[in-house]
Amino acid sequence: MKSARSVRQPLFAAAACLVFFAASAFAQKGDPAAGFPSRPIRVMVPFSPGGQPDIFARLIGQKVSDALGQPMIVDNRTGAGGMVGSRTVAEANPDGYTLLSTSASHTILPSVRKVPYDVRKDFSGVSMAYNAAYLLVVPPTLGVQSMKELIALARARPGQLNLASAGRGSGTHFAGEMFKHAAGIDVVHVPYKGIPEASTDLMAGRVQLFMAPLASSTQLVRDGRMRALGITSPGRNAVFPDIPTVAEAAGLPGFRWDSWGAIFAPAKTPRAVINKLNLAITNALRLPDVEKTMRSLGVEPSPTTPAELDTFIMQDLATVARIAKLAGIESE
Repeated sequence: MKSARSVRQPLFAAAACLVFFAASAFAQKGDPAAGFPSRPIRVMVPFSPGGQPDIFARLIGQKVSDALGQPMIVDNRTGAGGMVGSRTVAEANPDGYTLLSTSASHTILPSVRKVPYDVRKDFSGVSMAYNAAYLLVVPPTLGVQSMKELIALARARPGQLNLASAGRGSGTHFAGEMFKHAAGIDVVHVPYKGIPEASTDLMAGRVQLFMAPLASSTQLVRDGRMRALGITSPGRNAVFPDIPTVAEAAGLPGFRWDSWGAIFAPAKTPRAVINKLNLAITNALRLPDVEKTMRSLGVEPSPTTPAELDTFIMQDLATVARIAKLAGIESE
């Protein structure tokens, strides 16, 4: 005959198991990041493949996949200077499985177009990814060797030179318009679907100038398919130390344009999920091989906290709106 003690022991063990599993289930239910991610994460890039937001989403995506145990799938959703892909993310389920990898156009678009989302309210920052600059490039067939020669040509042929961009409201558009205004030249803006399309037409001579991101233009410049006349950073870049800044080459003191890229989630994504994504992304950006690759393409890895990115976006929106007004760029 079994003793009361021997009967109670398995009962106590079973009860303990039930308590453990109940506590685990409660923790899973109470912590949105528990078990996240359990399926692939889609990273929406609102531009064509080959631009900086695409290049670096793919570069860090594999590292983040390794850390989180689920694939990060890059989805290029082009159109309207980044508006189409951005709207897709703004309207996505805020669960961390749909992210946005975008550029400075994120804060520019509201100043030049009516956008179907609110940058302040419909997105939550995850992390800044990089800071960079643009190269002002021309086709070699244009026959100009310097920034001053380009400005002189544009002034001699008002309205006859074309300024390419990756789309109205893109960073490449805004930087080009800033240069146009600062240099006092009349050139015609020609928007494209993305950076590769604009680059292709520039090399073919169908457009005459373009503010090209370093990451996508470095090799093209080295191969002689584009001629770089200046860089928009406040100082020279280590990738092209012989290329002067636009400010010094064009005689435009204080001229600069800072390009950037960042990762966002839909607003109302649980903070615990955003923090988990932030940790994986910032760790990836600090890996020596990632840093080396990014710097070889002329960009600086710039990991931040979610709060730091959100604060930056608010400040940049105000800065861009102020510059748009000074340059006479109106919303359509």
